Parts: sequence; C-alpha cells; structure tokens
Amino acid sequence: MRREEKAVVFLNFNSDNISSYHRCVMATKGNSGDRKSNNSLFSIFVIAGLCCFFYILGAWQRSGFGKGDNIALEISKQTDCSVFNNLNYQKSGDAGMIDDGAQVKEFKPCEDKYIDYTPCQDQMRAMTFPRDNMIYRERHCPPDNEKLPCLIPAPKGYANPFPWPKSRDYVPFVNAPYKSLTVEKAVQNWIQYEGNVFRFPGGGTQFPHGADAYINELASVIPMDNGIVRTALDTGCGVASWGAYLFKKNVIAMSFAPRDSHESQIQFALERGVPAVIGVLGTIKLPYPSRAFDMAHCSRCLIPWGANDGMYMMEIDRVLRPGGYWVLSGPPINWKNNYQAWQRPKEELDEEQRKIEEVAKLLCWEKKHEIGEIAIWQKRINNDFCREQDPKPTMCKSTNPDDVWYKKMEACVTPHPETDEVTGAAWQPFSERLNAVPSRISSGSIPGLSVETFLEDSRTWKKHVNAYKRINNVIDSGRYRNIMDMNAGMGGFAAALESPKLWVMNVMPTINERDTLGVIYERGLIGIYHDWCEAFSTYPRTYDLIHANGVFSLYKDKCNMEDILLEMDRILRPEGAVIFRDKVDVLIKVRRIVGGMRWNAKMVDHEDGPLPSEKVLFTVKQYWVAGENNSTSSQ
Repeated sequence: MRREEKAVVFLNFNSDNISSYHRCVMATKGNSGDRKSNNSLFSIFVIAGLCCFFYILGAWQRSGFGKGDNIALEISKQTDCSVFNNLNYQKSGDAGMIDDGAQVKEFKPCEDKYIDYTPCQDQMRAMTFPRDNMIYRERHCPPDNEKLPCLIPAPKGYANPFPWPKSRDYVPFVNAPYKSLTVEKAVQNWIQYEGNVFRFPGGGTQFPHGADAYINELASVIPMDNGIVRTALDTGCGVASWGAYLFKKNVIAMSFAPRDSHESQIQFALERGVPAVIGVLGTIKLPYPSRAFDMAHCSRCLIPWGANDGMYMMEIDRVLRPGGYWVLSGPPINWKNNYQAWQRPKEELDEEQRKIEEVAKLLCWEKKHEIGEIAIWQKRINNDFCREQDPKPTMCKSTNPDDVWYKKMEACVTPHPETDEVTGAAWQPFSERLNAVPSRISSGSIPGLSVETFLEDSRTWKKHVNAYKRINNVIDSGRYRNIMDMNAGMGGFAAALESPKLWVMNVMPTINERDTLGVIYERGLIGIYHDWCEAFSTYPRTYDLIHANGVFSLYKDKCNMEDILLEMDRILRPEGAVIFRDKVDVLIKVRRIVGGMRWNAKMVDHEDGPLPSEKVLFTVKQYWVAGENNSTSSQ
C-alpha cells in the first residue's frame, strides 16, 4: 500500500463518518494484496490496530460520552475489536451466488419523525379506537397501503448498548432520549438521568429497598433458588427492573406493558437487555400458550383484576402451569393498613380486594402468603382439589386453549389437561428441563411429533449452532444480548445457544401447521405467537441478532417478502446480524433485497457441504443514523 493510500484510509475514519470496524478491516484487506514490499504485512497490522482505536473512539463519541465519562471509558477498555470483524468466510466461501441481472432496489430512509415508530401500536392510530377495556392500547396494525416502504433511522449519536450486566444499570441517553419517567417516577427510584446515561437503580414503587430485597422476599415462599421456577410473566412491567434482577436467580421473565403515557418503558427494558414486548390485558387473549409460566407477577400494574367477572385473573390462570404462582403486590392488598398512604377510599379498596379473593376461590387457587402489601396464590396441580368446589366456575368450551391470536378473552376457566403426565408431573429444575423430553411430546398430544423427533431436532440444532459460531465468531461472546428466533420450532436453536450472556425470544408463527410454543416453555425458554405479515410488538432497534429459519418459504404467497425484511430491519440494531436458513433460490431473492437495505451479506453452504439445497445467508446491518444521505446499496 502506498503512503498516499494509507493516508486516505486514516482520513476516512474520523469521528464524524466512522461506521464500524468492519469497514476499516475491509479497507485494510482490500489493500493488502501487494506482498512485494517488506513493510506491507507490518502496515496491515498497524492499520488494523488504528482501525480498532478509531472504532472505539467513534463508538464512544457517537454515544454522546465525553472524554471524562468513566462509564464509557470502562466499556471502551473492555472492547474486543476482534468481535466486530465477526463474519469469517475464509473456509466457507460464497455459495449459491447466481446473478440474474436484476437491478437492486434501494430503500430510502424514512423521515426522522419515525425514529421510534411501532406500526401496530402507533399513538395516532390508537386514539381512533374505544378506550373501554384498553381496546385502544391493543394491536391495531396499518393496512398494506399504509405500511412504510422505507428504513427506520436510528437517532443521531446512536450507540450500541453496554454489555450485560452493565446494560442492566446503564442505557445511553441518545438511544432513548426521553426524560418524562425521570420526573414522574423520581421518588420511586425507577430511573435517573446522569450526564449522558440513564441509570436504573433497581428500585420500584413496590420495592423501595431495591429489587433484590423484594425478590428475596418472594423467594422465601416461591422456589426460585433451585431452578424449579424458571419462567415468569410480568404484567404492567414498567421498565422491567423485576425481570432484570430475576436473572440473578436464573429466572427469565416475559415482561409487557402498554405503550402509554409512561414514554418508552418497554424500549428502556430492551435497551437494558431484558425480555419485553408492548402489550396489554384488554379484550384479546395474551399471545402465549396455556400452562406456559411458572409464575406471574403484578406490582401496582393498575389492572382491574376483579372486573369483567374476573376475566383477567382467568387469563392468568390459563397461562399458568398447574402448581404455578401468582404474585399481587400493592393495592388493594392489606388495604386496612395502607389506604391513607394510597389516598383511596376504604370502601373502594375493600370491594376491590373482595372481588379478587372471590375469583381466586372460584379458580381454586390456594393463598400461600400475605404480609405487608404482598399476596401470593398457587394454582392447584389438577382438578382433584376442586371437584367439590361451590360455586363451580364456568368452563371454557374451546377445545384448543392455545388458539389465542386475535381471539377474544372470555370469563371462563381453562380446564386442566386430562393427561396426568402433564398435570401431576413433578417440576424439574431448569438445568434438566432444557434438554428433557417435554410432556407435550412424550404424551403424544402434538400430532406428528415423537420422542425420537424431538431428540433428533435437538441434535440437529446443536450442529447448526456450532456451524454458525464458526462463521460468526462472536455469537456467544456477549456481543449479542437480545436474540430472536423468528420460526422457533421446538426451541432447538435457543437451547443450543443457552448462556447467561443472552436470551432468545422464540417466535411461533401463527400460520404454522404445528404449534410447539408450549414445548418451548416446558423447556424453560420463553416465546410468543406472531404473524410475520404484521409488525412485531416492539420498538425499533431492540434485537442484536435475528435467526430466520425457513421463514420465507413458510410465508411464500402469504405476504410480501420486502415487508418482512423491512420489519426485520426496523427491530434490528445498527451493526446487528441476521442468519437466514432456507432454500437457495429463496436466499438469492433475500440477498438481492437486503443489498438495497444497507446490509452486508454473504451466503455459505450447508454445514454438510454444497449438495443440500438448503443454504445459510449471514448478514450484518450497517451503522447509519438519521440525517445521513449516503447510498443504501451495499452492492
């Protein structure tokens, strides 16, 4: 490389236009072919080292941190530059690259006002729906002719989140620059604004002594310390501090809250690296299977539990495993000692608690604990405890309690399964549950699946994930925290990845012929139902890595491939990665489209060699922010 060329490389990596270490390394590799000079190899190492330095400097500066910010300095010192050159194609080559001469379509950036656009929870659209029973806060997706055919920009200065567990406590201000919660919840210790970061002290309305102390009090009743309780549901979660601190006990919580006046609470949760979705208990069933969660939780979640004939408690009963726990803390629990502090009438609180107790009795829940403002109930293991119950509840008539997508919630009780293996089996700790055969499989309740197919699926995904790690060598390094599997099957991808450094949102497409989301929960993993013809219930830039296995073959002729890819781009962080696994002809189309979306892409053969028609496409989303006018094409 001539001296003038080196100077160009250095000049191109100033703090204003640096995008990633990828670009610098590629510039180095692109000029390393001249081996005639004795100094060329030395030059490559020097430039690569400087690239690493400028990448850290650029990331630091674009996050808004100043030179004296100790938090940013600490994170920068921990940065391993090798992770940013994370796709290794030397052994894999570029498979299936067929150029049919079609022109790459370039997708333009959306207007800056769409930085936090959530299509199915758009505020303007929501206000056109009734407010009764929170209908206006439910999913209301735009029709096809109103979908945005453009790329959602990141805010200026956007920074990749801090690695876990630092991210639990600190979020860069530029990523979600909204201070309303710091004012509204100032005395409750939810969130604080400090310099150029938000700090999350671990406080909450119901746990003034911190989330750890609150969780430890629950753990004195609920078996959280031995892996028995693994999955939890947090309704009305706020910024999800409860879920964030549960990770210490190896409990994973699915947290949800509506997109409401508490601006960006779900966005904050995901920026912290905590599983969360935008959602509400309104009139539609929750997008989770029956018997999914070991525990459900409400801490001042403002849900009228006794209203609508106890319909909301009955929905919690549906998603709780037999033997699962429900925690309610705050009003109206123990109202006699707290009504003055709550500034609510005694009669109102008395009636509210009376209704809750009546519904709990109707559901045949056993009250295990009530002290202070915390009450804990346990769902019965099976129907044997409740046969003589009076009055008897209205039982749901639906033959499939997992058929919930856009289905109306009902004031009825979901029957326990008839199979004793499902209802009365002893709970296994998580370490055993992950790879044990789920009862839904061993009981034969899912047609077409057997113990043998489950075990073979587990072996296959371990092989696939090992192959992924050879190509993208930072998958399990901590670089990716929030991971999504768009077509999760039996959860084999998530099980093979299992690590305290990451979590996986396992998505079960609603058009799948075989529903295995219950299997995923039995393994101690979390997931959600979703139709990929619509937008996902999350803010933009909330996932670090997305896995798409057979998604486009599944949705062939169902909806537009471009729309699905644009949605993937919306929810993927800058410099996030996507792994596509599908038929080669499908991936060629995908690669052409993402070529106009500011994604870098490379196709590789199946790990069994070039003969299988299934290939794998690895992609990385480029770093760009609002206000930039550079070309979207990566070709």
